[in-house]
Amino acid sequence: MLFNSPTFVVFFIIVFSLYWALRERRAQKFLLLLIFSTGFDYTCGRVIGSTTHPRRRRAFLIASIAANLTLLGTFKYAGFFTRQAADLLDALGLSVHPWILSIVLPVGLSFYTFQSLGYVIDVYRGKLPAVRSLPEYALYVAFFPQLVAGPIERATHMLPQYRRERVFSGSAVESGLLLALWGLFKKVVIADNLAPYVNAVFRDPSAYSGAGLATAVLFFSFQIYCDFSGYSDCARGIARTLGFDLMVNFNLPYFSRNPVEFWRRWHISLSQWFQDYLYFPLAMRFMRKGGWASKYKAHIISFVLIGLWHGANWTFIVFGLYWGLVVALYLFLQEFFNELPEESALRRNAALLAAVPLRAVVATLVTFAIAWFGWLMFRAESLTQAAHITMRLFSTSGANDVVRADVMSSVWLWAMIAALWAVEWIYWRFPSSLSAVNGAPVRRIFWRYALAVSILVTYLGPQTKALPFIYFQF
Repeated sequence: MLFNSPTFVVFFIIVFSLYWALRERRAQKFLLLLIFSTGFDYTCGRVIGSTTHPRRRRAFLIASIAANLTLLGTFKYAGFFTRQAADLLDALGLSVHPWILSIVLPVGLSFYTFQSLGYVIDVYRGKLPAVRSLPEYALYVAFFPQLVAGPIERATHMLPQYRRERVFSGSAVESGLLLALWGLFKKVVIADNLAPYVNAVFRDPSAYSGAGLATAVLFFSFQIYCDFSGYSDCARGIARTLGFDLMVNFNLPYFSRNPVEFWRRWHISLSQWFQDYLYFPLAMRFMRKGGWASKYKAHIISFVLIGLWHGANWTFIVFGLYWGLVVALYLFLQEFFNELPEESALRRNAALLAAVPLRAVVATLVTFAIAWFGWLMFRAESLTQAAHITMRLFSTSGANDVVRADVMSSVWLWAMIAALWAVEWIYWRFPSSLSAVNGAPVRRIFWRYALAVSILVTYLGPQTKALPFIYFQF
């Protein structure tokens, strides 16, 4: 069920009405429960939390990790690796006909397995006590606004919210609906209208010149941002109307000034998950072994796995490797310059460059360009297509020597992108200017704003059925 479908609007109105009609906390929890298996991690958490025996605690931690990764690997990666093995054997002259697993990927699997696994690890580390109530734990895993595509929440953040009494707040409902409407605007008006152009170019890239290919990648940069951040805004807004606070998953990533900052602002819940549960343990292990490159190995491995998390395709693996190398190189250069003697020419030139007024603008544009090229590998259907597009980016040949006329003539679409950038720049430059959505002033502008957004979503959105969110496939 999509946030941008009429079915969900009806579903939400029913859930919202029943939810606040059932004021007793236990009844609210049962209303929100979604049916799927959470018993294994719940049991592991209970056992880990109830014993001090190191081996037993570690055994159940390993069992939880193995179960979650097996579940994820079976449904998401088994078919991919089986096909790769078959292709390799075929190349060696060994003709085989393996049984390829044709299993439909359960929606939200990558998100709720990581969320559940993070809970067990936190219990093992002593960051929170094990949950005693199975319905409470099931609610944590299956909370419907963020179940399908995140944010990947932490038990330390959500469990206290489930346990407290909630009081209906008109301002919270209004600000939540505003946030959800803003998310729908980004999804339906911008992302869904960029999709046809992006799909057309990537369906047949050989028919386009370098300008057309570069524009398609630029459009996809905004499509995936508006699509995924739009979903996150909808999830946060809906949760807020029910009295819950979900973490911010995007924080103006295209205003980042370096690659590290970009990943602190893009898909924050995933970045923090890998940082806390994979990068830090790996970094400590490598640092103990020593070696000048040991501190960068953890970055590269973590990003490769972030890429693989997105799907069973070599393009995602290369996407992760690309970002791992970029981040490692940035950190290496940063450390290199910091260790230079103050009297060195490079150090003085770097200091002069840092004082240039437009340095922040240039750094932001360079970081965006790095992300733009990364999205090419992310969107490409294969490594062959990614290499083909990369080689043609600066070419003027093709059936269309310039970007298609209908793309360039879509003035309103470029205007929507410019408006989005302007609004986010204002929020980035003056964050207090939008603080009214959390207080009383929102009530004076709510209905006018909601009506305007609804009109835009209705008349500027594509006149077709609702398009699924991109991250539903992950």
